[in-house]
Amino acid sequence: MKPAYERVVLKVSGESLAGEQGFGISTQQIQGTSREIVEVVELGVQLGIVCGGGNIIRGITASAEGIDRVAADYMGMLASVMNALALQDSLEKSGVDTRLLSAIEIKQVAEPQIRRRVSRHLEKGRVVIFAGGTGNPFFTTDTGAALRAMEIGADLLLKGTRVDGIFDADPEKVPGAKLYDRLTYHDFLTRHLGVMDATAVALCQDNELPIVVFNMSVPGNIVKIVCGEAVGTTVGP
Repeated sequence: MKPAYERVVLKVSGESLAGEQGFGISTQQIQGTSREIVEVVELGVQLGIVCGGGNIIRGITASAEGIDRVAADYMGMLASVMNALALQDSLEKSGVDTRLLSAIEIKQVAEPQIRRRVSRHLEKGRVVIFAGGTGNPFFTTDTGAALRAMEIGADLLLKGTRVDGIFDADPEKVPGAKLYDRLTYHDFLTRHLGVMDATAVALCQDNELPIVVFNMSVPGNIVKIVCGEAVGTTVGP
């Protein structure tokens, strides 16, 4: 198989790393995700991965429960670092050369987020794992993923979810919800579909970066998308 994209950013949600237990880190789930990533790396694709932290704590949820919003968001960023460390460990055990970079400076476990350094790692065939979101409160890891994709000149942004793409209603709650094959940025933003942060989509729109939202739990999906097959929902111009 020949890849259709040279450089890709994959957003891995914290929830997808929790597996069926719904919270915490599932070793089995992370190992499965690692196997998928290894297949992509073997194709020669330069890959950046952005980890979320929702399986441990979500800033917005914690804020609604009474924690100061800024403190809650920083807690979410630290949760993403924990997920990134777990994913890095699994990938390294699979023989993949990785580098972990954090938008929040944690010298003992991660390199600082420096754009030129990221490009060098990717050019050398290393998988770069981004943690800490944007490093600022009030921004989601979706926006962090879009930002990193812009910084490194990615050809595609992938967002892995628990469902098959973007629907007109929550498919886990509404039977018969319609799956969209393709949406424009404008359609996504005006319909308030909510699968991805609107700020992230608007940023991709400004820079004409295509987004694919797909089911992370289906084996082979990432490789199929990277090789140009139609999987999930594509959001583009």
